[in-house]
Amino acid sequence: MDDATDQALLERLRNGDREAFAELVIRYQRPIYNAAFWILRKPEDASDVAQTVFLRVAERLDEYDDRYRFFSWIYRIAVNESLNLLRRGGREEVLDDEGDLPGAERDDPESRAGDAESAARVRGAVLRLSPGDRMVITLRHFAELSYEEMGEVLEIDQKTVKSRLYEARQRLRAMLEDLRPH
Repeated sequence: MDDATDQALLERLRNGDREAFAELVIRYQRPIYNAAFWILRKPEDASDVAQTVFLRVAERLDEYDDRYRFFSWIYRIAVNESLNLLRRGGREEVLDDEGDLPGAERDDPESRAGDAESAARVRGAVLRLSPGDRMVITLRHFAELSYEEMGEVLEIDQKTVKSRLYEARQRLRAMLEDLRPH
């Protein structure tokens, strides 16, 4: 996301331009929903969290420090709201191993089927990780955040981010040991 565009939208919003808020929602709705979905694993919960996040943005705009990226701030709100919903529900998410993630495009149907099966196994393994492990894997590999951005979102230093990501990858690797080429 382009930080200069975000700052311009935020300035317009602070000056009372309601269209700027609508543009922010359009700009961030999908990434916020996806972040919540990867943590909660329920579409309706992810939608609720996304709505709550934008409500929080509107309520707390004065708390945003524009020395930091807006994306990191809003993403942190999404992560926190998702974790709060998990805690309030006193549950871990139901695992859903159904459905395939798209594999690499190949002409050979057998290879495509194998890729889809492997992708589904990886997805299932990620879903079985603890919420903390799943969060660092998701932030790095699905949201493609840098270590610095992850630190901002999680409110921890980069060294801790790297350590947590390493440990989460090790646990994921152990779950998928049989997929590794020998």
